[in-house]
Amino acid sequence: MSMAKKIPLRKCVVTNEMKPKKELIRVVRNKEGEVFVDVTGKKNGRGAYVSKDADVIKKAAAKDILSHHLNTKVEQSVYDDLLKHVEGVKGE
Repeated sequence: MSMAKKIPLRKCVVTNEMKPKKELIRVVRNKEGEVFVDVTGKKNGRGAYVSKDADVIKKAAAKDILSHHLNTKVEQSVYDDLLKHVEGVKGE
């Protein structure tokens, strides 16, 4: 009898829902202070997870939620990259 593989859960910083890691996108602030979208989920730095949902990303942008969680100013271009990634995933 084999054990079921444990699915890693992470919390979306916008909705506060616990979801499987594959359903979220990670945004990272590295040591240099750069903020970027981490599609692999493995880059070094402080991370925050956001649901792969355009409405959730728009809400995060409106309230500037990522700036609070990453302790730095997050540019609008990061939110735009998140939206492009989500729309690209749905198009596949």
